[in-house]
Amino acid sequence: MRLTTRGRYAVTALLDLALQTSQQESAVSLSDIAKRQSISISYLEQLFSKLRKRGLVTSIRGAAGGYHLAKPIDEIDVMSIISAVDESVDAMQCGGRGDCQSGTMCLTHDLWCALSNHVEQYLKNITLAQLLDMEHVQSVSDRQHLSFPKETSMKDINTITLSTSEANPA
Repeated sequence: MRLTTRGRYAVTALLDLALQTSQQESAVSLSDIAKRQSISISYLEQLFSKLRKRGLVTSIRGAAGGYHLAKPIDEIDVMSIISAVDESVDAMQCGGRGDCQSGTMCLTHDLWCALSNHVEQYLKNITLAQLLDMEHVQSVSDRQHLSFPKETSMKDINTITLSTSEANPA
């Protein structure tokens, strides 16, 4: 069994989104998530397209656009995120078909089947809310914010421009 970067990045990105949503009202941009988590923005766009289709996130277009979680954090489990991006936690070489050894069931089929079921159940029982409460999540998030402070928004630029023009009328 191997969870690829697709599943890992999807969980990481949604946890980041959950952290940001708890700290601000505005939508969170993929570029901000990409910077904090060192994930390619084009890769995040692909993941978020799938997450949006599965109803885990909603998007807002425009200058102040970005993403919000579509459900409360205690209703989004890790397995749903992994499944939404077409990932699995299947430890069986046969994918459960029982044809793992030259078309027939192998000696350890039941072991790998049980492991797959156990991992899937574990991930179904872990929500974003529970991840937010884990020991190191907040300290890592704080470190990431110090390393990658939020970019100046268009609203901030407009405010600065307006303030400057009001101070020096022609």
